[in-house]
Amino acid sequence: MKINMNKLSEPKIFLASTGLIVFLNFLFVLVLLLNSIPVAANEDDFNNNETVNDISEIGQGSLLFKQDGNYRKAAQLSINVDMTVSGMINRVSVTQNFSNTTDNWQEGIYVFPLPENAAVDHMRLKIGDRIIEGQIKEKQEAKQVYQQAKKEGKRAALTEQERPNIFTTSVANIAPHETVKVEIEYQQTVSYDNGVFSLRFPMVVGPRYIPGKQRIEGFAGTGWAINTDEVPDAARITPPVLQPGSQRKNKASIKVDLDAGLPIEKIESPYHQIDINKQGDQYLIELKQESVPANRDFANKDFQLIWQPHPSAAPKAALFTEEKNGDAYAMIMMVPPEMEKSQTLNREIIYVIDTSGSMGGQSIVQARAALELALSRLKPGDRFNVIQFNSYTSSLFRQPELVTPESLQAAIHYVRSLKASGGTEMATALRTALANQTDNNDLRQVIFLTDGSIGNEQALFEIIQHQLGRSRLFTIGIGSVPNSHFMQRAANFGRGTHTYIGKLDEVQSRMQALFEKIESPVLKDIRIDWDQTNNSLNLESWPQKISDLYRGEPLLITVKADQLPDQIKITGEVVNEKWSSNLKLNGGQNRKGISTLWARKKIAALMEQKRDAEFESIKQIIIETALEHHLVSKFTSLVAVDVTPVRPKDQDLDSKVIPTHLPEGWEYNKVFGHQFPATATDARINFIIGLILLLIATLFYLTRRHDSYV
Repeated sequence: MKINMNKLSEPKIFLASTGLIVFLNFLFVLVLLLNSIPVAANEDDFNNNETVNDISEIGQGSLLFKQDGNYRKAAQLSINVDMTVSGMINRVSVTQNFSNTTDNWQEGIYVFPLPENAAVDHMRLKIGDRIIEGQIKEKQEAKQVYQQAKKEGKRAALTEQERPNIFTTSVANIAPHETVKVEIEYQQTVSYDNGVFSLRFPMVVGPRYIPGKQRIEGFAGTGWAINTDEVPDAARITPPVLQPGSQRKNKASIKVDLDAGLPIEKIESPYHQIDINKQGDQYLIELKQESVPANRDFANKDFQLIWQPHPSAAPKAALFTEEKNGDAYAMIMMVPPEMEKSQTLNREIIYVIDTSGSMGGQSIVQARAALELALSRLKPGDRFNVIQFNSYTSSLFRQPELVTPESLQAAIHYVRSLKASGGTEMATALRTALANQTDNNDLRQVIFLTDGSIGNEQALFEIIQHQLGRSRLFTIGIGSVPNSHFMQRAANFGRGTHTYIGKLDEVQSRMQALFEKIESPVLKDIRIDWDQTNNSLNLESWPQKISDLYRGEPLLITVKADQLPDQIKITGEVVNEKWSSNLKLNGGQNRKGISTLWARKKIAALMEQKRDAEFESIKQIIIETALEHHLVSKFTSLVAVDVTPVRPKDQDLDSKVIPTHLPEGWEYNKVFGHQFPATATDARINFIIGLILLLIATLFYLTRRHDSYV
């Protein structure tokens, strides 16, 4: 066969040119991708405006921003937290100080945590003596207002909610060597359990594991993760993380004015050293160091304050009220009386332990100790199994085994051998723990030990809701910065309760308290009967579906009405017997912000219905409630804009993402590996592999086309 060379020359040219174009495009995308991977920040000094011409001059792992061919270091951040506690209400002001230490105009972006029950209702932008109050707007409108102000050179601030416990503050047009303050205010209820009050302030957003398939718009956001179908906002909840040993420190301080309203026997902070000054019936609590670096000594671990009233003064009920815009609001707290323990049924207990990379260091030590202690509580007649998960899920036994000396010894040996590595594929572990439920009379309990460092919370909540069956799910938050939003909501959906273990010497006491709860009678099927003697009473209470109560846990509800009734009747069931109690609604303490807490409870309850078919109408109710009560929510944001442009039009704006610290006790290499996030996500590696395979497939296709000409 004779080949026509004239005909062959055209496809050869086509193949060569097309292949070259494909290859160059591939290299271009790959370079963009590699440049978009935020390596962990490890600046030697963030407090100067050092500029370098060659990235090789900077130590490996620096967080740098490219401008005019040079690399500059990011802005400095300090945080001041002021709390005012009155009874069960905590009013908090968080001031974030953004300092531009460079010679360029900057935008600062900071992803930060707040308590999962924080009702954020105010934001102020402070420049020198000028104060600009933030306005609540629908999320997209607020973002458009901010972007327009940024473009016009005006100082502006935007506060957005990513999760109930994760927020983002963006500050535009910070002048060279200028400090701009953003003050955020929120209100929350103080926790009360087993006669002890407590509050928690989270100090860092722990790296999140991001499962799912990458989305086309996967690079939208400032974080290191790619958006996926399971976590569509992954790039917004994964701020860059400083390597351990970095000299760059986010500085922070905390002050608490405590007016408990009753005699206090003990005040303590389990994770930080504090000074306590009594002033009459009030207490001023501060960290021993007035302002400390947000490093291993402080902001890598959640701040917790605990106060215990004298036993004789421990409250059994409390009522707080507020009149606002012609409506009456109330928050009602009541502790049901303790029930006599009944004969304990045989139990089927499934222990689930997180062994992913984020559980490295002290976290896995705490988890192993807690699990071994739990195993020691098993009795003959119980059945049990141990499930561990990281990138994969595995079980000690194929199915729950009866408690015997042999099975317990096998379990203890198994638990002691557990090590932390890999990703956090929690969904498979949840499904495994909730599967194979038999129809016997055993009490089925699932005890879940994890730090909750995942980004797909909603998907996991849906698994619990759909597959819970007759099980009850108990969550144990492990480590210095557990994901409290996931812990509490998962236990709520699972008809269980939750606890936290922040350090090794807490394992015994915290697990003992949990055992007492799960081995005691549960008050369930709780209902509130409102005094309806006034037929015209217009009343709305939240939550509308009340969770089961375990030993020492209080009933906490909020209500809005034209006029509060004289009393309420609370009914429930315990050990298959009816229980009821009456509570008079008079003599309550008047407190500002009860209406805000009511609105926050309403929004939280409605958000649990977000996957329902009627969610669009629910979404509109959430927006209207948030706008009326000036609250940040998933669909509303606070924005503040200074009316006067300050940045000259010929000056560029440099955007800076403020890096966070690695949580206390976490091992950097366990979480991020050498370069790419390990326990967080391997999405970028997969994306690169996909590009390579696409290139190979394209070249193979072009080669086949070439062969067809031969």
